[in-house]
Amino acid sequence: MAVLTPPRDLPDGVLASALAREWGLAAVSLTYRPVGFGSHHWEARDTGGARWFVTVDELDGRRLSDDEPLDAAYGRVCAGLATARVLRDHGHGYAVAPVPTRGGEPVARSGDRFCVALYPFVEGRSFSWGDYAPGHRRAILGMVIALHTAPHAARRHAMADDFAIPHRDELEAALRGAPGPGASPGEDLGPYARPAAALLAEHAAPLRRLLGRYDDLVAAGRNDPSRMVLTHGETHSGNTMLAASGGWMLIDWETALVAPPERDLWNLDPGDGSILAAYTAATGIAPLPAMLRLYRIRWDLADIALETTRFRRPHRGGPDDDKGWRILHDQVTGVSALA
Repeated sequence: MAVLTPPRDLPDGVLASALAREWGLAAVSLTYRPVGFGSHHWEARDTGGARWFVTVDELDGRRLSDDEPLDAAYGRVCAGLATARVLRDHGHGYAVAPVPTRGGEPVARSGDRFCVALYPFVEGRSFSWGDYAPGHRRAILGMVIALHTAPHAARRHAMADDFAIPHRDELEAALRGAPGPGASPGEDLGPYARPAAALLAEHAAPLRRLLGRYDDLVAAGRNDPSRMVLTHGETHSGNTMLAASGGWMLIDWETALVAPPERDLWNLDPGDGSILAAYTAATGIAPLPAMLRLYRIRWDLADIALETTRFRRPHRGGPDDDKGWRILHDQVTGVSALA
């Protein structure tokens, strides 16, 4: 979900209070940074002039279904970031891990709807989606191999991938033409509600076929638990940094899970098989084409379901909704051409 603007109901004063309460950090400035996808980001400066990086997740967007409790979404974020902390503490220097709270937790709750994580500010070069520097894919592969071969103890906080598509219930309801949660017939939910509904209605058949194909792949993929490894889940260029010290780093560990290795490999190969072959040579594990397809399809369906959910609820328009509409339109038309 696009996060170009801060959440309207999390004032800077409330965020500053959470930082002081949970980490003892007295923030003299908070500057919103419209970077990344899914989490909100701020740069903070404390009374000593030190810089920090703050992320905030809206737990509603992290739920797997409309009726899942926010506590369950919080638990997943907490487990993922705790895994990053364990990796970092055990010598995996590429893992950008949160600073523990005073109570030793990787993340803190702010009200019911938000969770906050604090990070040291990392100086270096950031990258956007699809922006790869020379040697970049091989550097990511090195981090992925280190992660997948980490000692079993490193996964002690990590949950297992259940292959669920977040917000699938909302997508399927939209494909049936059902109104959004709590919506009244004919209610104007916002500028993209009707265009989104029309887009999904037009492409309902290929989207249903794609959901069915995904379910078939999941049924086959559950059969070999011995292949499960610790995964990051979103090892694209936008989740990497080249630190000023010269080292490559992997950020945004909220999605860490124990899962098949293809979860970190499906979008890493440039198309010539070189990355997949190098992974096999290093680990002895050959990526399975069916599982690569599974995670490729899941990525697309998750984007579609998330943005569908956005537009089935009241929205006002603006940069986040504009970007969300472009993502929804491009993903739906793109996957429909392939389904």
